Amino acid sequence: MKIENQADCLCVSEFQELTAVNAASFRDGVQFALAGSPSVIEINLSQTRFMDSSGLGALFALYRATAQRKDVVLRLLNPTPEIQQLLELTQMQQLFEIVRR
Repeated sequence: MKIENQADCLCVSEFQELTAVNAASFRDGVQFALAGSPSVIEINLSQTRFMDSSGLGALFALYRATAQRKDVVLRLLNPTPEIQQLLELTQMQQLFEIVRR
């Protein structure tokens, strides 16, 4: 997993799975990086092939952490068809701005 600060954007990418194995480190790593007060958070899901309930929970925790801050935009980038379907089935696509680039 790669977490980068690019100007006012926190970019998270390069993870193939978001599961019980790595969801806690994902959540903790992103929340630690939030201390830099980015105005945009982009989670790139283009390489993510599998996500379980722990992964969904980590995304929801990030949503809750940023929902209280009106000056932060949270985006999910390029979800794979499998992840897009999961977001739709769980109706979590309503919580996030989903962008294809």
